[in-house]
This record gives sequence, C-alpha cells and structure tokens, in this order.
Amino acid sequence: MPKKFAVPTKTSLILYGRHAVIAALNNSERKIIKLLCTAENAPEAKKICTGRGLPETTVNIVDRKEIDRILPREAVHQGFALYCAELPGYSLEDVCILAEKQADCHLLILDQVTDPQNIGAIIRSCVAFDTLALIMQDKNSPAETGAMDKAAAGTIEHLPICRVTNLSRAIENLKKAGFWIVGMDGYAKTTIDKMNKRGKIALVMGSEGKGMRRLVEENCDETVRLPISEHVESLNVSTAAAIALYEIGKK
Repeated sequence: MPKKFAVPTKTSLILYGRHAVIAALNNSERKIIKLLCTAENAPEAKKICTGRGLPETTVNIVDRKEIDRILPREAVHQGFALYCAELPGYSLEDVCILAEKQADCHLLILDQVTDPQNIGAIIRSCVAFDTLALIMQDKNSPAETGAMDKAAAGTIEHLPICRVTNLSRAIENLKKAGFWIVGMDGYAKTTIDKMNKRGKIALVMGSEGKGMRRLVEENCDETVRLPISEHVESLNVSTAAAIALYEIGKK
C-alpha cells in the first residue's frame, strides 16, 4: 500500500513542475516542508537537498499517480511536487533601498491583474529583462500559487515582490524616491519606444479591458502605448508586459 500524503491546506503552498521545484529547492530563502518526486527525479532532488542541509526525510519517492492526486486536474508536474512556505515579501521601503544606488533601473506595477498564470508569465519577463521588483496591490491580486510559480518557471525565486495596501499612495512614495511613473494606456499619444528610458522608471499596467483605475492613472507622470496594428485592439497583459519591459530596458 503506497504512503498517502495530505492534500495541501490553505496555510501551505504546493509547487509543481521541474523548473519551479528545482529553483525553490535551490533558494535558501524558501522554507521547504516536504518534496514528493518520482524515482527518476530522486537523485537530482536529494543532491540539492543535501547541499542545503535539509534532512533526508525531505525527499519522498512516490509514483506519478500520487502526485496527480494532490494537484489540480491537468497540472503538468513532471514528477515533482513540493510543499513549502510562500516567499518572504518585500516592503516598498525595501524596494526603494534596492534602487538607491542605481542611476538607471525599472520596476513594474500591476493594477488589478488577477490571473495567476498571467502574473507568473509576467514574473518570468521581469526576471528576463532585469526588472528591479514587481509591485501589486494586496487586496486585488492573487496570492502565490502553484499555477503562478509553474508559469514563472522558477523565476519567482529571483524577483522581489512587494504587495501594498494602497497603490496610489505607493506611487506617490515612489515619486518621492525619484521614480518617474509611466502608465501603459492604449489611447496614449506617445509610443513606448519614443519615451525617455533613463533614470528610475516605474511602469504601470492595468488589467485587460479595464486598464488602470482612474486614480492610479491620474498619479502617472506620463502615459505611453505599444505601437501595435490598428487591427488589434489589445494584447494579453503578459504579452504586453514582456514587450514593454524589453523596450524599457533598452537605453
């Protein structure tokens, strides 16, 4: 009779997929509880856990059906499932300290983007294009989930994420810290490739369809748009973020 493992509770987080799990195991900031993996993945997992000084009991070898049982239907886990704690969050003050000694840097602010997989893909783009941090409102954005981490392909381990209570107030504080606030708006006159990309930039992106909320947009120093074809009304927010972050990174 195979050993059974409990389905995660609301207080625990379970990651799945090779990239997400291996990256989490390699991150000393991530509190590890228990790893389930198939036999072919065990040698790699044990080597990483030993290197981190985790107890041998951390790694539990199971068959794929056991991992299937505890994960959402259709989850692509590649023989890895990891019980762990969420990563420690960053405060806005922490983010400003990170930016203090950098003449040129950029961060991304999400206003009511709610789909975990979109946010995961955005996290991946943030890391790819050297984004300093990701800022979201705590109330209107999802908590870290296995689906989010899977979409991020392990890159969430490398990006400071800051959740704030009031996004407009956070933007005001970023201005005081020397950031120029740039909002993405499909109706803006200026395209993103024409804006000044030097200095400290905070890029703001709203949800698909609704865009930025009025107060958030009013707090922006300028708005820009992507130069897309008139036959396309808008792009998926994760696609738009990838393009915008690439462009912002060009000096």
